[in-house]
Amino acid sequence: MQKEFCLYYQPKVNLKSGNIIGMEALLRWRHPEQGLREPLDFLHLAEDSNLIVDVGNWVLDEAMSQISKWHEAGFDWRVSVNIAARQLQRHDFVSNIQALLARHPGAPAYRLELEILESTALEDMDHVRSIILACQEMGITISLDDFGSGYSSLAYLRHLPVNNLKIDQSFVRDMLDDEEDCALVEGILQMARIFKRDVIAEGMETAAHGALLLKLGCDSAQGYGIARPMPAENVLDWAVQFKPDPAWQDYPAALIGWGRATAESGKTQSELSLD
Repeated sequence: MQKEFCLYYQPKVNLKSGNIIGMEALLRWRHPEQGLREPLDFLHLAEDSNLIVDVGNWVLDEAMSQISKWHEAGFDWRVSVNIAARQLQRHDFVSNIQALLARHPGAPAYRLELEILESTALEDMDHVRSIILACQEMGITISLDDFGSGYSSLAYLRHLPVNNLKIDQSFVRDMLDDEEDCALVEGILQMARIFKRDVIAEGMETAAHGALLLKLGCDSAQGYGIARPMPAENVLDWAVQFKPDPAWQDYPAALIGWGRATAESGKTQSELSLD
């Protein structure tokens, strides 16, 4: 089945500078009959068995191979990979990472980022903390994924030495419509500043989202408003042609434009972004 798996990559951008800061590796299944399938369609079938570990190791190996290829082409991007709970809980997780790094000398540790779900981190905080520290010792960056999705607490954030917080996309997508979601995004950003964590927002669907993120103090984002996930072979062409939207930095105009479009159509921002 792994011959039917492939990775798509979604860019991450610094909205203030317009620089591409990295890529997230996203698993896809090229189903022989149903076409391209996303993880929600199939990954749950593997999550309750060690098959998820095999899949996870394949994703890491493939992503690190791609890091080497991009480096040879002159692009020094950090690539993030999602780590499943069962994979993280294995006693040989760190040694497997070390073996992968040795296998891919063109993909040094500082170009690799591991994304851990915050719900996973709670299951065995001491174990997860030890893994985080071991990976950071190698130079790997650690991100807490879907941050704010229901488990966040000041107490455990203080004890998990992650490098980055990744704001859950549901809050970012709805923050133009929902004052509470906007307040949650702002609260997470304030929390990150207190704990000296970097932040990236996922779910940036429009220029208005990017403008508001910058206004709130969030410089880094990913989402359809920047680029959709794409096959590895399309990334370099996209990167060469990419130009940041000036509306990201001109946030009053972007937000006024969003408000006018909403009023004229009678639609919410979420509905507009799907048109």
